[in-house]
Amino acid sequence: MPGLDLSLVSSNWKILQGRLNAGKKAEAQSDGVKRKRAEEKKAFTGFKKTKLSGTNTDTLGKRRKMGNGESKPAGNGSATHDRARLVREHGIAPEDVSAAYGSSAGSIRRQDDEINGGLHPTHKAGKYIALDCEMVGTGPPPHSDNVLARASIVNFHGEQIYDAYVLPPKGVRVEDYRTHVSGIKPSHLAEGYARPFAQVQRDVAELLKDRILVGHALRNDLQALLLSHSKRDLRDTSRHPKFRIDSKGKPPALRNLTKSELGITIQTGEHSSIEDARAAMMLFKKEKAGFEDENRRQFGQHRRFDKDAVKAQAKQAAGDDDEVEHDEDEDEEDDMELLDGEDDGLEGGAEGNAGSKAAGLKAKKKRKKKKRTKRT
Repeated sequence: MPGLDLSLVSSNWKILQGRLNAGKKAEAQSDGVKRKRAEEKKAFTGFKKTKLSGTNTDTLGKRRKMGNGESKPAGNGSATHDRARLVREHGIAPEDVSAAYGSSAGSIRRQDDEINGGLHPTHKAGKYIALDCEMVGTGPPPHSDNVLARASIVNFHGEQIYDAYVLPPKGVRVEDYRTHVSGIKPSHLAEGYARPFAQVQRDVAELLKDRILVGHALRNDLQALLLSHSKRDLRDTSRHPKFRIDSKGKPPALRNLTKSELGITIQTGEHSSIEDARAAMMLFKKEKAGFEDENRRQFGQHRRFDKDAVKAQAKQAAGDDDEVEHDEDEDEEDDMELLDGEDDGLEGGAEGNAGSKAAGLKAKKKRKKKKRTKRT
């Protein structure tokens, strides 16, 4: 019997071993326990992140870290929404909102503002006007004495009515221009550019006559102008109860009030009395009904009389008195005629008596018809 070919056996053994090894790998892959053990050998890479949702999550499901990073500025869509909200919820005229926002949100300037233009030639004042003033410091350090440096007035629609820089009184030296706050520079108070205090005071007093004055902390502005105004005709945004809620009863700053109530940023640098007056008017317009209700509760219903109508009524009453006196004279003449008729009746007998009675009744009816009461 021939022996086995060792080379052939060796080759078959290798093939068998290869098949066995392939079967073991397939078995290992189908066994869940062995796969788990194999995965455990891999390095730990951390817990799996879960997708989050909510107000602090962006579109990719990543939670934003609070306090880190900068918030994105509102785009044109947000500004448009704010403008629509002011018109819809607060009743502010669209043209006022557009002029207040300007080309970018947060601006309250207008292109037609005429700095130091005095009394505007075309804009009308109307029933409501808003006033704001800028002051400079005088006196010994810390120069806390205030002197009027600028006065500005806008109407109900925010249009500029008056703006003027004011010369300091003679003998008074400005020690602190407060430029970083007031915006006043020495060139603004130069001779030939600024107006005398007496002229500005006279112009403002004329505008205040028979009008309702709106403003923020109006006491300071009127004190700088050395003017007074009826408390019934004042609408001070720093004293309105609703505007004092966030400040816990204290007078709020105009900058904070404009930001919280209107969403508009003012006074980021040098102040402008025109912009501050316009902001106060916009705040008043937003809560106009509340201002008027508070005014009625404090002062009662106010009735304004037309002087011409009162004079016409007095003249008419005087004419009625003359007419009543004239009618009384006619009544006296009728009485005299009646007496004459009675005398004739006595002489004429029975016919005279009958005629006198008829004449008497006729005269009596005539007197009742003409009788009038005097007006008080």
